[in-house]
Amino acid sequence: MTAADLILQTHEVVPLGIGWRHPHHAELLQRQPALDFIEVHSENFFAQGGAARAVLRQGREHYPVSLHGVGLSLGSVCGIDDTHLDQLASLVAEIEPVRVSDHACFARGGLSSHPAQTVHASDLLPTPFTREALDAMCANVQRVQDRLRRPIAVENLSAYVRWRDNELGEPEFLNLLAQRTGCQLLVDVNNIFVNALNDTLQGSMHDPLVVCKNWLDAIDPGDVAELHLAGHVDCGDIVIDDHGSRVAPEVWALYRHALACFGAVPTLIEWDTDVPDLQVLLDEAATARHHASHTLDTATA
Repeated sequence: MTAADLILQTHEVVPLGIGWRHPHHAELLQRQPALDFIEVHSENFFAQGGAARAVLRQGREHYPVSLHGVGLSLGSVCGIDDTHLDQLASLVAEIEPVRVSDHACFARGGLSSHPAQTVHASDLLPTPFTREALDAMCANVQRVQDRLRRPIAVENLSAYVRWRDNELGEPEFLNLLAQRTGCQLLVDVNNIFVNALNDTLQGSMHDPLVVCKNWLDAIDPGDVAELHLAGHVDCGDIVIDDHGSRVAPEVWALYRHALACFGAVPTLIEWDTDVPDLQVLLDEAATARHHASHTLDTATA
C-alpha cells in the first residue's frame, strides 16, 4: 500500500489533486507528496508504449489518475472522431483512471466548400446553448460512455464569445445533459468567474461574484464529480483563463460557495502556463484543503 492509498482511506474531507505536467514528472515520482490524485491531459499519453506512457504508469502506481481531455469535441454536430475515441479507450483500459473528463465545447466541423471534409480548430469553441446543440452533445457523450463503459465528466467552458440564439442558460444546459446521458459534471470555478468578468467588460451591470454564486446554485449537486481551480490574467479588454498563476481571492471565495453547494467534491489545482516549482502547486493544494476543511466544518457544526 502506498502513502497515497493510505491518505485516501483516512481522509474525511475533500480529495485534493494537482495537474501533473511534464516539468514535474520526475520530482513528483521522487517526492511522492501527500496528494489524493493527479490529473493529466489524456492526449499527451495517447501514443502506445514510449516514455510518456511509461511515466504515466509509474504515476499510477502511487496515485489515482484522473484523465482530462481537450480533444473529444463533445459538441460537434459531425460527431466524435473514431481514432481519437479509440486512443482514449486504449488509455482508459490500461490506466484505469478514477475519472475521465472533457469539455462542453466543439472543435470539429465540415468546411462549407467541402462538407465531407472535417477540420479541427485545435481550440475549445463554445457550443450554443440550444436544444439542437444539446441533442448533438447528448449523442456524442452517450457514444463516448458506451465505448468507455463508464460515465464521463463534462466541464463548463471559459468562452470568449456568446451565441445570439441561446435558448437555455448554461447551468440548465449542463443539468439537462447530465439528466439525459447519466454523465457527470466537472465544474471549473475559475471559468465561471472569467466569463462573469468578461460579461462585465462587455457592459453587464451585475456583480460578477453574485452571478457566479447564482450559477453554482443552479447546478444539480448530485451530478458534480470534480472541481477545478486555476489562475487567470486580466489583459484590460479581456480576461483570459490562462492557468498561469495562483488562484485569485475571488475564486477562493467561490470555491467555498461551491463546496457549500456540492459537498466534499474532489478538487484539482490546474497550472499549465509559466509552470512554477512543484512546491507552488502543493502550496495551492494545501490552501484548497484549508478552505475545504473550514467550509465543511462550518457546514456540519
